[in-house]
Amino acid sequence: MKLMTVSSAARKRRPEKRVAPDIVAAVDLGSNSFHMIVARTVSGQLHVLDRLQEMVRLAAGLDVDNRLSKSAQRRALACLERFGQRLRGMAPGSVRVVGTNTLRRARQAEKFLTRAEAALGHPIEVISGREEARLIYQGVSSELADEGPRLVLDIGGGSTELILGEGREAKSMESLHMGCVSVSEAYFPDGLVTTKALRRAVTAARLEFQPVAAQFRGGWRVAHGSSGTIRAIGAVVREAGWSSGLITRAALDKLRDALVAGADVSALRLPGLSAERAPVFPGGVAILMAAFQELEISEIRIADNALREGLLYDLIGRIQHHDVREQSITALSGRYHVDRAQAERVARSAQEFFGQLAEDWRLGEDDAAALSWAARLHEIGLAIAHNQYHKHGAYLARFSDLAGFSRTEQALLALLIRAHRRKFPLQDFAALPRGPGKRARRLAVLLRLAVLLHRSRTDAALPELKLRVHKREMRLAFPHGWLEEHPLTREDLEREDRYLRAARMRLKIAAA
Repeated sequence: MKLMTVSSAARKRRPEKRVAPDIVAAVDLGSNSFHMIVARTVSGQLHVLDRLQEMVRLAAGLDVDNRLSKSAQRRALACLERFGQRLRGMAPGSVRVVGTNTLRRARQAEKFLTRAEAALGHPIEVISGREEARLIYQGVSSELADEGPRLVLDIGGGSTELILGEGREAKSMESLHMGCVSVSEAYFPDGLVTTKALRRAVTAARLEFQPVAAQFRGGWRVAHGSSGTIRAIGAVVREAGWSSGLITRAALDKLRDALVAGADVSALRLPGLSAERAPVFPGGVAILMAAFQELEISEIRIADNALREGLLYDLIGRIQHHDVREQSITALSGRYHVDRAQAERVARSAQEFFGQLAEDWRLGEDDAAALSWAARLHEIGLAIAHNQYHKHGAYLARFSDLAGFSRTEQALLALLIRAHRRKFPLQDFAALPRGPGKRARRLAVLLRLAVLLHRSRTDAALPELKLRVHKREMRLAFPHGWLEEHPLTREDLEREDRYLRAARMRLKIAAA
């Protein structure tokens, strides 16, 4: 049943849908290297047009308090300026940029991220470790034929991802807090690779693997390794003649002996190893040796694709309306037994209001999606307790593993759920940057109105409502006499006006 009618003029004010781009790009802001890939989409497949990679060593710029050094920021911004030149002119929504472990750990990085976005000309998403793992698997599996259950291992600069999957579906994912940069700095700080130091590094890595080893030790037929570290190890063992196309236990043993014989990483002359990679190479080897032992790997195949390719395929899915985030919202709703009929009522009304104010408030498709998701989940906290359920729901949305969502997107989702009833938490919105904070406040107001108007939790149709805005005042017009017949709704709206004053807005009720 239709819950609200809207005038044709209001429909015209909906933001125009983006045209699906022919050329897309992905940027991976890794802890060791920054990568960019640009590709043309042809019938859902990618044809690579350009690749860029620079060794930035962002993780090496974190101090003991996890603050990025000025020199690391300068290196990163200089690289992003160059990437930005290549991305200039690409349409909004055609580029995805993600930050991984180092940007997850970095404290007070908001100013740096703002400057980084300006350099690139596109927004940056900081993603969780498990989301990174999901995207890595999507990239690796895109180039593989069906071979049954598989293990994917990715050793990055600051984290190591493990994924069990089959076909295109990742089934189990973990992200461990160790990478080639962090292990190299901890166990080879002076660049010396001794037998004792290497043994200690491998032992430390094994301890990191042990809590998840049982989960990833069996149940797969083939193991694949992605990332620059594993490709570098593969290049060395291949050119040294120790293995061909694979990394085996025997090849790793020979590589271990060669590393110790070299003693100083600055003097390493291993075939296939670049001078840029050498300083963090021993840490990567230690992690891979530990993985072979703890996960009982006998050989690992080297994948060409990784996170950035996974980003592109995920972006194509969004463009073609196969957005994994929709699946995550549906799954979370089911897990907490949300009243879906009520959630859909609220979502439809919130979107109708959105359509009437989108142009005036300069809201776009991403804002519409965030509003819809928040409406569908606004009652998940009831699974914990009715008292303060909006706060319980915000916690669940903020800290659940939601495939496809960045940390920023989950934080916005949680904030909208938190703000959908009772006092307006203006201080929480004030913590956001000015532009996103203003849009978030406006989305919260639309959600609050939709929730309020469906307090009866029935399919009774609402009348035609007209919502207008002038500066900080909203005017909600009802058909003549309707509010007199619904005094509870009038009282709720008057109370809402008092709440919204905290958001520096006013709500006026009028007859159409």
